[in-house]
Amino acid sequence: MPLALVLSSFVAASRIGGAAQQYLLAAHGIDPVLVPTVMLGRNPARGAHGQATPPELFGQMLADVEADALFGMVDLIITGHFSLAEQVEVAAEALVRVQAAASRAPVVVVDPILGDTPKGLYVSAAVAEAVASRLVPLADWITPNLWELGHLAGAPIEDAKGAVEAARRLGKPALVTSVPARPDEIGLLLVRPGDATLFAHPRLRQALSGTGDLVTASFGAGLVQGMDPAAAAERAASAASEAARAAQDWRAPELPIVALGQRLVRPTAPLRIEVL
Repeated sequence: MPLALVLSSFVAASRIGGAAQQYLLAAHGIDPVLVPTVMLGRNPARGAHGQATPPELFGQMLADVEADALFGMVDLIITGHFSLAEQVEVAAEALVRVQAAASRAPVVVVDPILGDTPKGLYVSAAVAEAVASRLVPLADWITPNLWELGHLAGAPIEDAKGAVEAARRLGKPALVTSVPARPDEIGLLLVRPGDATLFAHPRLRQALSGTGDLVTASFGAGLVQGMDPAAAAERAASAASEAARAAQDWRAPELPIVALGQRLVRPTAPLRIEVL
């Protein structure tokens, strides 16, 4: 069974962050190992108060995973939320050790969780700088939202064309979330050196938190399973749309990742695909 190392948040009662990604990866037949960067009871947007994992403990947890010889078995690395710049440094060092231990190069997907519109940064400037300087260079793929891509590229982005240009300036293959399309659409934008493709789906009146985490895990799973990145991105976009629509229809307080199960592995939500 493929193995994924997830370095992100653990939120007990909300389907966001690394805890949510565990469920999705398991549905795809990928064994998740979550090393949490922060522990919370519920979504921090609802006023939760948790505790960041002390860098020393975060490093010790990773060392324990390494001591069980799991670093050499890792097929996928996902990085997400970090609370402290020191955690980012520990994570970067661990990524290098995983890459050295693995018999085959693991896929590294960095979700640079930094902020969003309209609030802007919701991590410290030190964390944002550390993610940009230490993790993004190690990534095979990055999965920022539109605001985060603009922050990394040094200029705000308003549309898909601007996102393509920004991703090319960064020099990293990217799957960009929350990209505006037609007035009633939102989409994912896949940017590679030679092409760019927008996967658009209907914009809902209100979307729950966690779709970006779902997209990153679905996309990473597809890459590990040998899918072409465009096919993996298409599946991730359809899965995000399917989960958001089901949450709305069921009046669910969280994305129903477990209830949907194989519907997220083989999603059928329609997309409009546009080659840019």
